[in-house]
Amino acid sequence: MTQVDDTRARRNVTVLVLAQAILGAQMPMIFTVGGLAGLQLAPNPCFATLPISLIVLGSMLAATPVSNFMQSHGRRAGFLLGAFMGAFGAAISAFGLYQANFAIFLMGSLVTGVYMSAQGFYRFAAADTASDDYRPKAISYVMAGGLMAAVIGPQLGNFSSLAFGPIPFFGTYLTVALLNALGAGLFFFLDIPKPPKPAADAPQGRTRLEMLRTPRIAVAIIAAMVSYALMNLVMTSTPLAVVGCGLTGETEIPGFISKLLPEGGTLREKFTFIAGYVVTAHVLAMYVPSFFTGHLIARFGSEKVIATGLVILAGAGFVALQGVDLENFFIALILLGIGWNFGFIGATAMLAGAHITEERGRLQGMNDLIVFGGVTFASLSSGGLMNCSGGSAQQGWMAVNIAMVPFLALAGAALIWLVLRPKDQIEMT
Repeated sequence: MTQVDDTRARRNVTVLVLAQAILGAQMPMIFTVGGLAGLQLAPNPCFATLPISLIVLGSMLAATPVSNFMQSHGRRAGFLLGAFMGAFGAAISAFGLYQANFAIFLMGSLVTGVYMSAQGFYRFAAADTASDDYRPKAISYVMAGGLMAAVIGPQLGNFSSLAFGPIPFFGTYLTVALLNALGAGLFFFLDIPKPPKPAADAPQGRTRLEMLRTPRIAVAIIAAMVSYALMNLVMTSTPLAVVGCGLTGETEIPGFISKLLPEGGTLREKFTFIAGYVVTAHVLAMYVPSFFTGHLIARFGSEKVIATGLVILAGAGFVALQGVDLENFFIALILLGIGWNFGFIGATAMLAGAHITEERGRLQGMNDLIVFGGVTFASLSSGGLMNCSGGSAQQGWMAVNIAMVPFLALAGAALIWLVLRPKDQIEMT
């Protein structure tokens, strides 16, 4: 048996893990404070999560252009572009906060979406130079790089938000711009060959429509979309739910958590810090399993790992519906993170093994366009469900979690359909 040398792939994985940790810290920072900043600036509370929704919308709109840009100019150029746009978007958002202008703040969010789109390709870049055996592990390790982001992101967001007292959250966005500027240098150590220009008579691969008709590709896209969309749906509303339920007295602060909070401060500031801790626990749960998710996929297959992820996501919704004690928030968000990890990484591994090199740019761009289209819909729905369903924060939180049911049913049905098909009907060709 021939031993495959994955030295180059391991080097690239190391770079991408560090990028996921340093640059990736900005996303939990923004997702922790974005809805709260939106609530501060929006003319209507129903629009509070619109800044986060526009980040996801920007990611969806940028997915195909960024994928095509990487296909033409290479991964390094694409990731540098993403870091630049992340810094630029954060600077615009900071200016919007300084001016107390919701429209400018939203514009910054939309530009930030280009970074989010580029970050989504880290996982595919990990597979570019990896052997078939190492590929699922490479994807999983890169996703595990988010572990450090989970540790420093929300907490850095909490403390930097107080750096400019008169302007809440202004310091958070300046810190995000700095992270992008510093982290961009990592990509000069990336060693992924630029895709060669195909000869006129080279195989072109399948069209987008033909790929969508391939069962494994279709189900992988559905599973990724549902896993990511439901995670975003619930996580986007979580800071609003924690703060909202706390301010109305429906959530009490246990003694051991109160010791972690800064002395003094208003009740809103205390629950804002608690929301940061909940998001930290959630993002840790998103990435800690990545140390072994790739091994599970290699041993049991993508289908079983995706199915496990969907069951865990359902469990997250069930726990959230049992009440609004802080224990419910922590447990539900931890389960939400684990379910996302299994569902999304399993779907990514399934997709990565279902196409040839000539189809890479088309398929990955189409995949992220569809996935983040679903995430955009979920994010837009989150604010409306949370703030405009029922008469209280608790009722809004219940509505958010009940909304998970039809999407879980869709992904579960698609996966069962794939598994029950004869194997010769679900291959790449």
